[in-house]
Amino acid sequence: MNQELINALNSIVANATPLVIASMGETITERAGVVNLSLNGSIILSAMAGFVVALQADSLIIGLIVAILVGALIALIISVASIELRRDQIAVGFVLTLLAADLAQFLGQDFTRVPGPRISKWSFPILSEIPIIGDIFFDHDVFVYFSFVLVIAAWFWLFRTRGGLEHRAIGERPESAFARGTNVNRMRYFYTVFGGGLVGLAGAAYSLSVKPGWATPPAMQGDGWIALAIVIFGGWHPFRVVFGAYLFAGLRAASSAIQRNGGLDLPLVDVHVNISFILLNGLPWLLMILTLLAVSSGGIERLVSLLPRQIQNRMRNVLRSDPPAALGTRFEAE
Repeated sequence: MNQELINALNSIVANATPLVIASMGETITERAGVVNLSLNGSIILSAMAGFVVALQADSLIIGLIVAILVGALIALIISVASIELRRDQIAVGFVLTLLAADLAQFLGQDFTRVPGPRISKWSFPILSEIPIIGDIFFDHDVFVYFSFVLVIAAWFWLFRTRGGLEHRAIGERPESAFARGTNVNRMRYFYTVFGGGLVGLAGAAYSLSVKPGWATPPAMQGDGWIALAIVIFGGWHPFRVVFGAYLFAGLRAASSAIQRNGGLDLPLVDVHVNISFILLNGLPWLLMILTLLAVSSGGIERLVSLLPRQIQNRMRNVLRSDPPAALGTRFEAE
């Protein structure tokens, strides 16, 4: 395989990692029936806090811990507002994402473009020596390796354990879960805060690895909304979610490559097509929106219906995209 292509795929894996971590956190939260709409602001504030604390304390570990705590705290506020104060999760989350983003820019203004610590690469022993695969997947920092483990662990927990069954139950049928002895609201607290902590870690993955440092406007502006879209695109399933994150990162990389080339070369007809800079920046968003529309409108389902029946059943299981039935609703024990 061409070395330039390998390097490009390596970059896509690295750049997708914060999206993978944030999307996994939101998947865990929404599987419990809670919508954390604060992702964009939470990622930005966590990125700023993680970088500034790591710089001031001269400790990457402390910076990571603070970033996780910031994400968890924002998620806790959403939990309390929904469960205890009976406020709308969507409204609270939207206010928090705006507040957190503005707060990050205010508190981080003295640290804009200040050189700081960065987590270095660590080639994974043995696996990094595998031709092609090693260069693409195992020549990164610990964030990437953690994301691999996180995806597999989330899938195994949700679909292969009793605890995961209860987790999905409180997002699908909380009344039935309560009748079986599950403390629905306590578990929702836990999974929302845990998911929020992962979102905070995603913020640190930006400022301490993928886009090191802090800048205004933030380099990761808008990625929280992308993560939310990826969760929907992925049908709340860990493997599909990670595919969506890599797909979006790949579209971004292709858009950047076309911009650097000044347009798109069509070798078969020997034509160079100039493409608007604005259109290229919006291309990943446009394709994601079109995909979401295809899924929600039943377009994908109609395509699957053209396949042989045995394959249809398998594809429907893979492409299932129904949200948890109790997503965004409050539960009150009678």
